[in-house]
Amino acid sequence: MPQPVSQRPRTALVTGGASGIGFACAKRLLGDGLSVAIVDLPTSEGSARAAAVGATFVAADLTRPDACHEVVDQVAAELGALDVLVCSAGYQHIDAIASFPEQRWRDMLDLMLTAPFLLTKHAWPLLIASGQGRIVHIGSAHSLTASPFKAAYVSAKHGLVGLARTTALEGGEHGLTCNVVAPAYVRTPLVEKQIADQARTRGIAASEVEEKVFLENVAIKRLLEPDDVAGMVSWLVSEDAWGVTGSVQTMDLGWTAR
Repeated sequence: MPQPVSQRPRTALVTGGASGIGFACAKRLLGDGLSVAIVDLPTSEGSARAAAVGATFVAADLTRPDACHEVVDQVAAELGALDVLVCSAGYQHIDAIASFPEQRWRDMLDLMLTAPFLLTKHAWPLLIASGQGRIVHIGSAHSLTASPFKAAYVSAKHGLVGLARTTALEGGEHGLTCNVVAPAYVRTPLVEKQIADQARTRGIAASEVEEKVFLENVAIKRLLEPDDVAGMVSWLVSEDAWGVTGSVQTMDLGWTAR
Protein backbone atom coordinates (compact mmCIF):
# COMPACT_ATOMS: atom_id res chain seq x y z
CA MET A 1 0.00 0.00 0.00
CA PRO A 2 1.45 3.43 -0.93
CA GLN A 3 2.29 5.90 1.81
CA PRO A 4 -0.28 8.65 2.44
CA VAL A 5 0.33 11.59 0.13
CA SER A 6 1.08 13.80 3.15
CA GLN A 7 4.22 11.75 3.83
CA ARG A 8 5.79 11.71 0.36
CA PRO A 9 6.08 13.67 -2.89
CA ARG A 10 3.02 13.46 -5.13
CA THR A 11 3.42 11.45 -8.32
CA ALA A 12 2.00 11.81 -11.82
CA LEU A 13 1.69 9.77 -14.99
CA VAL A 14 1.41 11.80 -18.22
CA THR A 15 0.61 10.06 -21.50
CA GLY A 16 1.73 11.55 -24.80
CA GLY A 17 4.42 13.18 -22.71
CA ALA A 18 7.24 13.24 -25.26
CA SER A 19 6.08 16.43 -26.97
CA GLY A 20 3.45 19.13 -27.25
CA ILE A 21 0.85 19.49 -24.52
CA GLY A 22 1.92 16.30 -22.75
CA PHE A 23 5.54 17.43 -22.41
CA ALA A 24 4.46 20.89 -21.23
CA CYS A 25 2.25 19.25 -18.58
CA ALA A 26 5.09 17.01 -17.45
CA LYS A 27 7.47 19.96 -17.09
CA ARG A 28 4.89 22.03 -15.22
CA LEU A 29 4.10 19.23 -12.77
CA LEU A 30 7.81 18.65 -12.18
CA GLY A 31 8.11 22.37 -11.44
CA ASP A 32 5.23 22.01 -8.99
CA GLY A 33 7.27 19.43 -7.08
CA LEU A 34 5.69 16.21 -8.33
CA SER A 35 7.58 13.12 -9.44
CA VAL A 36 6.53 12.50 -13.05
CA ALA A 37 6.51 9.53 -15.40
CA ILE A 38 6.25 10.35 -19.11
CA VAL A 39 4.57 7.67 -21.24
CA ASP A 40 4.99 7.66 -25.02
CA LEU A 41 5.80 5.39 -27.94
CA PRO A 42 9.14 3.56 -27.96
CA THR A 43 9.95 5.38 -31.21
CA SER A 44 9.41 8.82 -29.66
CA GLU A 45 12.02 11.15 -28.19
CA GLY A 46 10.50 10.53 -24.78
CA SER A 47 13.52 8.85 -23.19
CA ALA A 48 15.89 11.74 -23.96
CA ARG A 49 13.33 14.41 -23.15
CA ALA A 50 12.38 12.78 -19.86
CA ALA A 51 16.03 12.51 -18.86
CA ALA A 52 16.58 16.17 -19.73
CA VAL A 53 13.91 17.37 -17.27
CA GLY A 54 14.31 14.74 -14.55
CA ALA A 55 11.26 12.61 -15.33
CA THR A 56 10.91 8.84 -15.64
CA PHE A 57 10.20 7.48 -19.13
CA VAL A 58 7.94 4.53 -19.84
CA ALA A 59 7.74 3.31 -23.45
CA ALA A 60 4.36 1.91 -24.46
CA ASP A 61 1.88 1.65 -27.31
CA LEU A 62 -1.36 2.50 -25.52
CA THR A 63 -3.50 1.14 -28.36
CA ARG A 64 -2.66 -2.28 -26.87
CA PRO A 65 -5.05 -2.93 -23.94
CA ASP A 66 -2.45 -4.90 -21.95
CA ALA A 67 -0.01 -2.00 -22.25
CA CYS A 68 -2.27 0.22 -20.14
CA HIS A 69 -2.10 -2.23 -17.24
CA GLU A 70 1.66 -2.67 -17.66
CA VAL A 71 2.23 1.09 -17.68
CA VAL A 72 0.37 1.63 -14.41
CA ASP A 73 2.24 -1.24 -12.76
CA GLN A 74 5.60 0.06 -13.95
CA VAL A 75 4.94 3.63 -12.86
CA ALA A 76 3.71 2.48 -9.45
CA ALA A 77 6.83 0.33 -9.03
CA GLU A 78 9.21 3.12 -10.04
CA LEU A 79 7.52 6.05 -8.30
CA GLY A 80 6.05 4.15 -5.38
CA ALA A 81 2.52 5.54 -5.78
CA LEU A 82 0.24 7.34 -8.20
CA ASP A 83 -1.72 10.48 -7.39
CA VAL A 84 -2.25 12.15 -10.77
CA LEU A 85 -3.17 10.76 -14.19
CA VAL A 86 -3.02 13.10 -17.20
CA CYS A 87 -4.21 11.57 -20.49
CA SER A 88 -2.80 13.62 -23.34
CA ALA A 89 -1.86 11.06 -26.01
CA GLY A 90 -3.64 11.50 -29.32
CA TYR A 91 -3.54 12.58 -32.94
CA GLN A 92 -5.85 13.69 -35.72
CA HIS A 93 -6.86 12.09 -39.01
CA ILE A 94 -8.88 14.05 -41.55
CA ASP A 95 -11.18 12.19 -43.92
CA ALA A 96 -14.83 11.95 -44.91
CA ILE A 97 -16.97 9.43 -43.05
CA ALA A 98 -17.67 7.46 -46.23
CA SER A 99 -13.96 6.92 -46.85
CA PHE A 100 -12.62 6.94 -43.28
CA PRO A 101 -10.24 3.94 -42.92
CA GLU A 102 -11.77 1.46 -40.47
CA GLN A 103 -8.44 0.52 -38.90
CA ARG A 104 -7.56 4.18 -38.37
CA TRP A 105 -10.93 4.68 -36.65
CA ARG A 106 -10.20 1.79 -34.30
CA ASP A 107 -6.65 2.99 -33.63
CA MET A 108 -7.79 6.52 -32.75
CA LEU A 109 -10.60 5.37 -30.47
CA ASP A 110 -8.25 2.87 -28.82
CA LEU A 111 -5.66 5.55 -28.08
CA MET A 112 -7.85 8.52 -27.22
CA LEU A 113 -10.83 6.91 -25.45
CA THR A 114 -10.25 3.27 -24.59
CA ALA A 115 -6.75 3.89 -23.22
CA PRO A 116 -7.91 6.66 -20.84
CA PHE A 117 -10.64 4.30 -19.60
CA LEU A 118 -8.21 1.42 -19.08
CA LEU A 119 -5.61 3.63 -17.41
CA THR A 120 -8.32 4.92 -15.08
CA LYS A 121 -9.47 1.38 -14.35
CA HIS A 122 -6.01 0.06 -13.55
CA ALA A 123 -4.88 3.18 -11.67
CA TRP A 124 -8.08 3.32 -9.61
CA PRO A 125 -6.77 1.56 -6.46
CA LEU A 126 -3.68 3.78 -6.39
CA LEU A 127 -5.65 6.98 -6.98
CA ILE A 128 -8.13 6.05 -4.26
CA ALA A 129 -5.31 5.16 -1.85
CA SER A 130 -3.87 8.63 -2.48
CA GLY A 131 -6.91 10.30 -0.95
CA GLN A 132 -6.22 13.17 -3.38
CA GLY A 133 -6.41 11.37 -6.70
CA ARG A 134 -6.62 13.59 -9.75
CA ILE A 135 -7.42 12.66 -13.36
CA VAL A 136 -7.27 15.17 -16.20
CA HIS A 137 -8.14 14.29 -19.78
CA ILE A 138 -6.85 16.60 -22.49
CA GLY A 139 -9.92 17.09 -24.62
CA SER A 140 -10.53 19.78 -27.20
CA ALA A 141 -13.06 22.34 -28.34
CA HIS A 142 -14.13 19.27 -30.32
CA SER A 143 -15.25 17.75 -27.01
CA LEU A 144 -18.16 20.21 -27.25
CA THR A 145 -18.62 20.85 -30.95
CA ALA A 146 -17.86 19.15 -34.27
CA SER A 147 -16.14 19.77 -37.57
CA PRO A 148 -16.47 17.82 -40.81
CA PHE A 149 -13.90 15.16 -41.73
CA LYS A 150 -12.88 14.49 -38.10
CA ALA A 151 -15.31 11.73 -37.14
CA ALA A 152 -12.98 9.63 -34.97
CA TYR A 153 -11.30 12.59 -33.31
CA VAL A 154 -14.59 14.30 -32.45
CA SER A 155 -16.13 11.04 -31.23
CA ALA A 156 -13.17 10.32 -28.95
CA LYS A 157 -13.07 13.85 -27.54
CA HIS A 158 -16.82 13.81 -26.87
CA GLY A 159 -16.44 10.41 -25.23
CA LEU A 160 -13.86 11.75 -22.79
CA VAL A 161 -16.50 14.06 -21.33
CA GLY A 162 -18.81 11.15 -20.55
CA LEU A 163 -15.93 9.16 -19.10
CA ALA A 164 -14.82 12.06 -16.92
CA ARG A 165 -18.28 12.74 -15.57
CA THR A 166 -18.88 9.09 -14.71
CA THR A 167 -15.44 8.88 -13.07
CA ALA A 168 -16.20 12.00 -11.06
CA LEU A 169 -19.43 10.51 -9.72
CA GLU A 170 -17.82 7.21 -8.77
CA GLY A 171 -14.68 8.76 -7.28
CA GLY A 172 -16.13 11.66 -5.36
CA GLU A 173 -16.55 9.86 -2.05
CA HIS A 174 -12.84 9.00 -2.14
CA GLY A 175 -11.62 12.54 -2.82
CA LEU A 176 -10.90 11.67 -6.45
CA THR A 177 -11.60 14.35 -9.06
CA CYS A 178 -11.76 13.96 -12.83
CA ASN A 179 -12.01 16.79 -15.37
CA VAL A 180 -11.53 17.55 -19.05
CA VAL A 181 -9.49 20.47 -20.40
CA ALA A 182 -10.92 21.58 -23.75
CA PRO A 183 -8.57 23.92 -25.64
CA ALA A 184 -8.88 25.40 -29.08
CA TYR A 185 -5.92 24.88 -31.41
CA VAL A 186 -2.61 24.76 -29.56
CA ARG A 187 0.75 25.53 -31.15
CA THR A 188 2.10 21.99 -30.96
CA PRO A 189 4.48 20.36 -33.48
CA LEU A 190 1.44 18.64 -35.03
CA VAL A 191 -0.42 21.92 -35.53
CA GLU A 192 2.71 23.67 -36.81
CA LYS A 193 3.06 20.93 -39.42
CA GLN A 194 -0.60 21.26 -40.41
CA ILE A 195 -0.17 25.02 -40.82
CA ALA A 196 2.92 24.56 -42.99
CA ASP A 197 1.20 21.90 -45.11
CA GLN A 198 -1.86 24.05 -45.70
CA ALA A 199 0.27 27.09 -46.48
CA ARG A 200 2.00 25.09 -49.25
CA THR A 201 -1.27 23.61 -50.52
CA ARG A 202 -3.12 26.93 -50.58
CA GLY A 203 -0.15 29.02 -51.71
CA ILE A 204 -0.54 31.49 -48.84
CA ALA A 205 1.55 32.54 -45.86
CA ALA A 206 1.50 30.49 -42.66
CA SER A 207 0.16 33.50 -40.76
CA GLU A 208 -2.78 33.65 -43.16
CA VAL A 209 -3.52 29.95 -42.60
CA GLU A 210 -3.60 30.60 -38.85
CA GLU A 211 -6.00 33.51 -39.26
CA LYS A 212 -8.34 32.10 -41.91
CA VAL A 213 -8.38 28.40 -40.97
CA PHE A 214 -7.31 27.71 -37.41
CA LEU A 215 -8.63 30.91 -35.83
CA GLU A 216 -11.72 31.36 -37.97
CA ASN A 217 -14.24 30.32 -35.31
CA VAL A 218 -12.67 31.87 -32.21
CA ALA A 219 -13.09 35.27 -30.57
CA ILE A 220 -9.46 35.70 -29.49
CA LYS A 221 -7.35 35.46 -32.64
CA ARG A 222 -4.28 33.77 -31.20
CA LEU A 223 -3.16 30.16 -30.94
CA LEU A 224 -2.80 28.76 -27.46
CA GLU A 225 0.61 27.54 -26.33
CA PRO A 226 1.23 24.15 -24.65
CA ASP A 227 2.22 25.96 -21.46
CA ASP A 228 -1.22 27.59 -21.34
CA VAL A 229 -2.85 24.17 -21.17
CA ALA A 230 -0.27 22.94 -18.67
CA GLY A 231 -1.17 25.83 -16.38
CA MET A 232 -4.79 24.72 -16.31
CA VAL A 233 -3.76 21.12 -15.64
CA SER A 234 -1.50 22.28 -12.81
CA TRP A 235 -4.43 24.01 -11.13
CA LEU A 236 -6.85 21.12 -11.64
CA VAL A 237 -4.52 18.66 -9.90
CA SER A 238 -3.80 21.05 -7.03
CA GLU A 239 -5.48 21.12 -3.64
CA ASP A 240 -7.07 24.44 -4.62
CA ALA A 241 -9.25 22.61 -7.16
CA TRP A 242 -10.47 19.94 -4.72
CA GLY A 243 -14.12 20.81 -5.44
CA VAL A 244 -13.85 20.90 -9.24
CA THR A 245 -14.88 17.57 -10.73
CA GLY A 246 -16.89 16.28 -13.67
CA SER A 247 -16.25 19.58 -15.43
CA VAL A 248 -15.12 20.63 -18.88
CA GLN A 249 -12.67 23.49 -18.50
CA THR A 250 -12.92 25.32 -21.81
CA MET A 251 -9.87 27.13 -23.16
CA ASP A 252 -11.41 27.52 -26.58
CA LEU A 253 -10.91 31.26 -27.13
CA GLY A 254 -14.67 31.68 -27.38
CA TRP A 255 -15.15 28.97 -30.04
CA THR A 256 -18.15 27.29 -28.36
CA ALA A 257 -19.67 30.58 -27.18
CA ARG A 258 -21.42 30.93 -30.54
